Amino acid sequence: MAKPKLALIPAAQGSKLFSVLPSSGVGDFDFSRSGKATRINSQGLIEEVANGQSRLNYPMIDGKVVGCPHHILEPARTNLIGYSEDFSNSDWTKFNSSVIANSIISPDGTLNASKLIEDTANGTHRISDTIIVSGTGVAYTQSVFAKSGGNGRYLRMFRGSGTYNNAVFDLENGTIVAQGGSRLISTKIEKYPNGWYRCISTYTTQFGNIATYYGLQNDNTDSYQGDGTSSIYLWGAQLEAGSYPTSYIKSNSGSTTTRSAETANGSGDAATFNDSEGVLMAEISRQDDDVSTTALSINNGAIANSVNVYYYGTNTLYFDIFSGVATVSGQINNVDTSNSNKIALKYKSGDISLYVNGFELITETDAISLSGLKDLDFNFGAGNHPFYGKTKQIQYYNSALTDSELEQLTSWTSFTEMAQGQLYTIE
Repeated sequence: MAKPKLALIPAAQGSKLFSVLPSSGVGDFDFSRSGKATRINSQGLIEEVANGQSRLNYPMIDGKVVGCPHHILEPARTNLIGYSEDFSNSDWTKFNSSVIANSIISPDGTLNASKLIEDTANGTHRISDTIIVSGTGVAYTQSVFAKSGGNGRYLRMFRGSGTYNNAVFDLENGTIVAQGGSRLISTKIEKYPNGWYRCISTYTTQFGNIATYYGLQNDNTDSYQGDGTSSIYLWGAQLEAGSYPTSYIKSNSGSTTTRSAETANGSGDAATFNDSEGVLMAEISRQDDDVSTTALSINNGAIANSVNVYYYGTNTLYFDIFSGVATVSGQINNVDTSNSNKIALKYKSGDISLYVNGFELITETDAISLSGLKDLDFNFGAGNHPFYGKTKQIQYYNSALTDSELEQLTSWTSFTEMAQGQLYTIE
């Protein structure tokens, strides 16, 4: 197989996304993000990354880091909770419970997680933080890292005093044992090292405020006679506007904290790309429940001459080639965009094909005539539809590969690689 002209294989963090080819550095992507952000490091710990620095995020399966890292790019999000780690703060109202700060090692590896202990009252045992928001029917995602206190097994996470959003998580088995409510969209639980779970619930607003509750349960019952000792551990509470969770945003100053949108563009130059033929290959995924358009593009600074691959809507993969002769498009439905997919788009006048995970799924024979290609961007040609998600690799070839080469390029090399790429647990 021919050698790629440009190759991005995530290996280092910095002010750029560094491409291993070409060695001159012309293939590096200019990266931008104002403010700090967090990532999962190679030990499975949540680690803060400095202003303007890219993030290598490590995948986890069943609470363990597995495989190589990926670059992560995310949209702007704001954690609306003022004290995301100190639940002893007066911002958190306690109901038939008490909190001891700095009780156990948290998912960031330091002694800063809180212990929520029920008292002996007969009733609910919980804490809450009320957040003022605007609008109704707006999607918000609530999340917290939780761990069983040994004699405290269940976390109840809900919004408001009604049944608009309600979810119960089993912190020993890592399962969702109950969920419901007219405003609930989705619920999930993610396993982290050392017995921690990230518990997540997404719902739409009913009123102009959101009361974020975290409470203990006894045998899956929310109101009961407390024993004065049962407890769970909490850390990293987050409430963000959006239909899916993003990486944890530390917020400990008493006010909201925003992680700005990330961009990565400007890889390559006119000498890198071939207007007549080539192959754009990417191994990418996006967040669960994300239905936004998120794209990769080779272009001349405008959409009018561009080669684009993008996720759109619910589990749909598209490609578009815009040129002076014609627009060629194709789509594949029922693609799990939350899993890592190996995608290769070959462009050549009269010879266009799209491969996904080792299979040729689209062929076209349209004439195309591209000109002035000079940039590879994490967007749709002119800055529209920026890519948000995870990138394990990008390769660009300045000649059209054969069918067998494209099949090889997008296939999994082993069962283990496929399982890890799809985040499957091997038993």
